[in-house]
Amino acid sequence: MTSLSAFPITHKWPPRDPSALQLYSLPTPNGVKISIMLEETGLPYDAHLVSFDTQDQFSPEFLSLNPNNKIPAILDPAGPEGRPLPLFESGAILIYLAEKSGKLLPAGAARYEVLQWLMFQMGGVGPMLGQFGFFHAFAGKEIEDPRPRTRYADEAKRLLGVMERQLEGRDWIAGEYSIADIAIAPWLWGARKYYKMDAEVDWASLTNVPAYLERFLARPAVQRGLEQPPR
Repeated sequence: MTSLSAFPITHKWPPRDPSALQLYSLPTPNGVKISIMLEETGLPYDAHLVSFDTQDQFSPEFLSLNPNNKIPAILDPAGPEGRPLPLFESGAILIYLAEKSGKLLPAGAARYEVLQWLMFQMGGVGPMLGQFGFFHAFAGKEIEDPRPRTRYADEAKRLLGVMERQLEGRDWIAGEYSIADIAIAPWLWGARKYYKMDAEVDWASLTNVPAYLERFLARPAVQRGLEQPPR
């Protein structure tokens, strides 16, 4: 196993256990995807808080790992061929951890069903709910033009409708619990908690999606992952 000292990010966030996977994150919808996945798989990890309050994401050390200045990112000291692997983008990290652990990403045709719903989150649920949150709950709410807020609220409702139909008669989005759920459900949790989206997207009119989120949040590994890294 190669020393992690060659990676500048470890100078700002020293590993507590150099043999463990290093997670650089914040408990946001994207961030908790990875802490939940690590809790579900049982892979040992150190969780390091990347504080937006102090703009840690723009520090040279963090940018050396993720030039796109977004959380989460990881550094696995035991990557492929036994070499350390730095990795960013939550979808890529989920696939990597699933393959490393052999969990939550099935083989054969079922693999591609999971991956299509993972991409549904990456390309749709995350960006659209994120934009909705900006125009409904954050700085964008000061914009008087109602069109951006209406557009993203309507798109959020449409995406929830897709999930409502997909979840009819099933507990999880692709049949069995998988990385697709670990990608999607944190965005539902975060949009309700931080964006207060219920009234805007007619949450009360849904049946399957609220039950799905409740099942997800009841999982012990999810409860632990939502608290990582500690603030």
